[in-house]
Amino acid sequence: MSTIHPRPAFVAGLRALADLLEAHPDIPTPRSTIVHHFVPDAQDAEMRAEIDRLAAVLGSRIDSENTHYTTSLFFGPIQYRAVAILAESRARHAAHDSYRGCVTPDSPQKDR
Repeated sequence: MSTIHPRPAFVAGLRALADLLEAHPDIPTPRSTIVHHFVPDAQDAEMRAEIDRLAAVLGSRIDSENTHYTTSLFFGPIQYRAVAILAESRARHAAHDSYRGCVTPDSPQKDR
């Protein structure tokens, strides 16, 4: 499966951010964060197989609630989460998104 960003640049960016935060304790940090990896769209079986492979590498469990198939691993408050958005969920989203721009909500009435 392909990635969006070159791996070395991503890892270097994480290290640079960690170095910056360590050197400047006055810079606020979030309480937690999630690094998402979305498996590229494919047949559900292929996407599940990729999540199964990642779970084996990470030593993490599979979560298959709803129409997403995921695995994740925590590093303190940092979560690495791999997500496969299965066909049913993609179809539902596409149907919902097909109305984008076709419906305009009423404007709230201004106080007089």
